[in-house]
Amino acid sequence: MLRSRIKWFIPVALAFGGFGLNVQSASAQTTYNTYEFTTNYETLVEFKPFLPEQNIIRATITGDNANAPYGLTKFTSNTYGQSEPRGANTFTRFNSDPGVFGITGEVLGDRYYGDGPNQLFGLANDSAEVNPIEGTIQGAGTITITGGTGIFQNATGKIDFTQNDRLAPPGSPSIGNAILKFSLRTPRAVPEPTATPALVGLGVLGAGFLLRNHRRKATFNR
Repeated sequence: MLRSRIKWFIPVALAFGGFGLNVQSASAQTTYNTYEFTTNYETLVEFKPFLPEQNIIRATITGDNANAPYGLTKFTSNTYGQSEPRGANTFTRFNSDPGVFGITGEVLGDRYYGDGPNQLFGLANDSAEVNPIEGTIQGAGTITITGGTGIFQNATGKIDFTQNDRLAPPGSPSIGNAILKFSLRTPRAVPEPTATPALVGLGVLGAGFLLRNHRRKATFNR
């Protein structure tokens, strides 16, 4: 009799145990949404002295494009820069992190945004060369993406850019154009496949079959 009850209990336990298995399998594999696009921004560039004795400056670049994808119609980039002469030109290396130049201060950054919820945040590492004879500023570099909002929540990736500006007189912003190539990804959760429905179904069928046999034996023994 005890053995018979145990046999009857096993499929029932499997059936209800399947619900517990379903809870355990709630973890998800992670795949990614990817975003690849290139866009231009009209730019304004401002350089201001920061630590003149070390040839370190503060740079602020703003960009505007009313038709930029995903509502990223504006950007603001703040960095530190350290300059050195190259013949008649001046070469400047820029970075958001002051520690790169051996100084202390606030870590700056980039923000790409618009009127909607989508934003991107990043850290710049780039350089530019000023040619006072031709009156130009030519720059290029990479922004490492550290996060975002809207569809770009938890975004990672990078932005590669090139930029060309007309050198303005001291105290005035230089006007130019930047080409930005975005390469981004955001996490997307996908539920793991689970055998729970099949286990529950088999358990219920098995329980019903054994219960029917158990009733038949009970009737026969009477």
